[in-house]
Amino acid sequence: MHTDQEDWFMELQKEVKRDPLEIAVGMEIEGKEFYLKAGEKSGDQFGQKLFARLAREEDFHAVKALEIANALKSGQTPATIENLFDAGKRINSIFAWAQKDIDPRKQIAQDEFDAIRLALDLEERTRTFYKEQSTKAETEFERSFFKALMNEERGHYLSLVDYREYLTDPASWFVKAEHHSLDGA
Repeated sequence: MHTDQEDWFMELQKEVKRDPLEIAVGMEIEGKEFYLKAGEKSGDQFGQKLFARLAREEDFHAVKALEIANALKSGQTPATIENLFDAGKRINSIFAWAQKDIDPRKQIAQDEFDAIRLALDLEERTRTFYKEQSTKAETEFERSFFKALMNEERGHYLSLVDYREYLTDPASWFVKAEHHSLDGA
């Protein structure tokens, strides 16, 4: 039995005859919509901020993929990818903010964990698609772009894993995030 997300991804995979950049635009738009909904449903202030940031980043990815697809269709081929992405480093500011307001007694709804699980799956499937496209790319520019997207999605994935750890055990997460030493040094 497939989830709606799996069905959507399988449909995209069948459309390999379409331009991979156009597929990327669709995937990023779907990712944005998913994160917006997850943020609205989140009962955790940290989760709301994280999902909102991920939605903005997915939107940025969609815009860039569309710009590149349009440029390539018009015969333009930029030489390099200019640090368009940061592999999730912008999300670190959210984690720094969360450290100030941790409440280890807070109960987290199962829906929050379900959203994280789905988001992790989405990010991994998207990263895998971009990895495949980077090996099939016809130009170095496209190859670099798909690799950059792949790294962005990996950064999102790691941020979601970090968020899941935060929800599971906030006190331990805080100790790890602060890099405290337990030997008294």
